[in-house]
Amino acid sequence: MFDEIEFDRIKKLPKYVFAEVNELKMAERRAGADVIDFSMGNPDGDTPEHIRQKLIESAQKTKTHGYSTSKGIPKLLLAISDWYKRRYNCELDPMTECVATMGSKEGYAHLAYAITNPGDVAIVPDPTYPIHSYAFTLAGGNVVKFALKFDEDYKVLEDEFFTDLERVFQETTPKPKYVVVNFPHNPSTATVTPEFYERIVAMAKRDRFYIISDIAYGDITFGDYVTPSIMSVPGAKDVAVESFTLSKSYNMAGWRVGFFVGNKKLIGALQKIKSWLDYGMFTPIQVAATVALNGDQQCVRDITDKYDHRQDVLVDAFTRAGWPLRKNQASMFVWAKIPDCALHLGSLEFSKKLLKEAQVAVAPGIGFGESGDEYVRIALIENDNRIRQAARNIKDFLKQFEDEKK
Repeated sequence: MFDEIEFDRIKKLPKYVFAEVNELKMAERRAGADVIDFSMGNPDGDTPEHIRQKLIESAQKTKTHGYSTSKGIPKLLLAISDWYKRRYNCELDPMTECVATMGSKEGYAHLAYAITNPGDVAIVPDPTYPIHSYAFTLAGGNVVKFALKFDEDYKVLEDEFFTDLERVFQETTPKPKYVVVNFPHNPSTATVTPEFYERIVAMAKRDRFYIISDIAYGDITFGDYVTPSIMSVPGAKDVAVESFTLSKSYNMAGWRVGFFVGNKKLIGALQKIKSWLDYGMFTPIQVAATVALNGDQQCVRDITDKYDHRQDVLVDAFTRAGWPLRKNQASMFVWAKIPDCALHLGSLEFSKKLLKEAQVAVAPGIGFGESGDEYVRIALIENDNRIRQAARNIKDFLKQFEDEKK
């Protein structure tokens, strides 16, 4: 009898591709294999000392162990608004235009749940970080995708982006209500110019839709590139919200601290739904997050320098091994096109074969959408020696494909 009961919302979720790779990775390790793991964007460094010490100090106070505030303690909300003022010259009301979330992933799930009516349409470029699309699917909405195009240096082809976006609006019924953008992009690392946000804000005001922007990797940039924010555009708060997370910039992935800022209506909806569903983060974590945002940012520069260096090592080593790669401008990933000799496998089979035969774990691009199937995502979370060992393993691995051609 109970076997006949269906859970329709869960049925909307596909098989999690990354789980398949992760299960194989665990099986290889149980069998004694030394797997070099680039598969997940899980920072390997320590959380900066001054942030950890603030957590400890706050946790030793009795009054910090009760229920907290779901939208964020006032000092954290003020720190968020001050961070935007310093970085992007954007004025935000801490209480009505900011909300702290348990990581940005939780924020997306709850935001979509709060603002999506049955049948609402969200546009999400493909490939995409899965929660950007499935948050709307789980909330009863529909998602329309188009391929994100970028050049060989991972710069978005902005004219083509807006041509495709205009086309989707013309072809879609009902008219889309939300557009999700994420730059620096996960998984592709693609970046945009400040003019991109000026154009999409103007389009949103003309065509009456909301923009949901994600700058989770905004701090992790290389060379002269600086991540722009939609909040720098005059009038952006009329049509947009933006999310950020402390996970990458401060090596705080397990702490689960993020935030959304911007449009009062959308922020208010997220605040309200959270007030019904959670009591907020543990107060000492919020206090420590306040110190992270307000404190010396040298720690962020040091973390960024580490990723910059590792990308140089990985691009050089993998290219020498027969897997040509190019450096990007931002994020903690390399979006690597599968070598031509193995392109026929597709990203999932290539990733599984690479794991089993070379003991190197990567994230298959198909897990981020159909447009990602010729790529894999490589996280810069292994040290120099491990990166170079992976390259040696890959060089031997690729020889089999060359031998097949002979």
